[in-house]
Amino acid sequence: MNLKKIKSAIKQKTSHSRLILYSILLVGLLMGGINPVKAAGPEDSEVLAIVKVKIVPVVGEEIPEGTILIKNGRIAEIGTTVSIPPGTRIVEAKGLTAYPGMIDSYSSMGLVEISGVAATVDNRETGRINPQVKAIEALKYDSMHIPIARANGILAAVVAPSGGLISGQSTLIKLHGWTNRQMAIKESLAMVVELPGIRGGRRGFMGMGQPGAVSTERALAELKELFHKARMYEKRRAEAEKNLLLPRPDFDEASHFLLPVVKGELPVIFSVQADKDIIQTIKFVQEEKIKAIFYGVHQGFKVAEEIKKSGIPCLIGSLYELPPLWEDGYDALFLNPGILNRAGIKIAFSSSSSSAAKDLPYHAAKAAAFGLDRKEALKAVTIYPAEIFGVDKDLGSLEKGKLANLVLADGDLLELGTRIEKVFIEGKEVDLSNRYTELLEKFKRREKEKKP
Repeated sequence: MNLKKIKSAIKQKTSHSRLILYSILLVGLLMGGINPVKAAGPEDSEVLAIVKVKIVPVVGEEIPEGTILIKNGRIAEIGTTVSIPPGTRIVEAKGLTAYPGMIDSYSSMGLVEISGVAATVDNRETGRINPQVKAIEALKYDSMHIPIARANGILAAVVAPSGGLISGQSTLIKLHGWTNRQMAIKESLAMVVELPGIRGGRRGFMGMGQPGAVSTERALAELKELFHKARMYEKRRAEAEKNLLLPRPDFDEASHFLLPVVKGELPVIFSVQADKDIIQTIKFVQEEKIKAIFYGVHQGFKVAEEIKKSGIPCLIGSLYELPPLWEDGYDALFLNPGILNRAGIKIAFSSSSSSAAKDLPYHAAKAAAFGLDRKEALKAVTIYPAEIFGVDKDLGSLEKGKLANLVLADGDLLELGTRIEKVFIEGKEVDLSNRYTELLEKFKRREKEKKP
């Protein structure tokens, strides 16, 4: 075969291959298996202005009546003298207050639907060491709890796995989206480590406790070994790349997924409660030179000065729980956030739940009723969690350049009787209907049918 015939054959084969590839792509598009990039339409490019609204930016002074101009999903201008371009959609918000969307700093939203029905619970893996587990993979994006929480002003949440010593990797999500990936803000936010709770025995509140549980000292020793193993695994792998005569180590799943932790790239959320355990964990974090965040810290008020010196922020566990020890007093959990805050520790509130995620603002309100400054309570569900998780350039406050994730309410965001009128996520108004509103309408219709 001469050169001319060879070139012709190659050209025909290439054309045939392209035709097959285009056919596969077309079938994929028709079946919905491949998502084409959506062209920017009028809805995407819409400019929005919320006018005559009281603005609580969380950082900076409140604005009694101002305007928020939104372009391309972000706050373009905010203040009292904002120029509104022609063609802008106007939202009249006289009598309403604009707040940044709240952030739930620790939840099981989308992982647990009905806690008593095992088939709807997907927040934990078998085994004790699971750094490879990612909450995003199990996230149920159509969970009924997501729109319920969203309707109460919670627009972002940390979704955390549970169980074992190393539970897996938490995810930060926005509470709106068609798929779990579409909802993700940070897929791998922080590794979750669950240390033993306060072992009560006879000292426990009403006999509650965890007798016989592994001690925190032993758990931290096990973690130390795992971190050392991960560092050695990385060292052997690096040496094998430099010297081809050295064998590459066999793939070690646990070590591989712990590498971002030991390198200081991925923070660790330590679930730790007792004062002595907190002190031990601070020492461990400093020795291992890792980034840490504490969660729970029921007895943090006893060692507030030590936590402050460590610079480790704290995620407050649910205030619906009972005090772990009777001696601490019935109000220990309620006083704890205020004591930590006044000590100079950055705190953030969490629902620690899925079904009760909607109650996030009331945890902050309860702490405010027991001494936490009210402005600090609001910051602890907005800007502080954003700062703790490194997303404060986009979330947590109403400022120029940030994502337009905001809530319009008819009163104080932390008050039980306040009604959320509108919610915007990335500049788009989101439907507030949910299972609660569905039931409300259902029973309203029933009452009407009863009347003669």
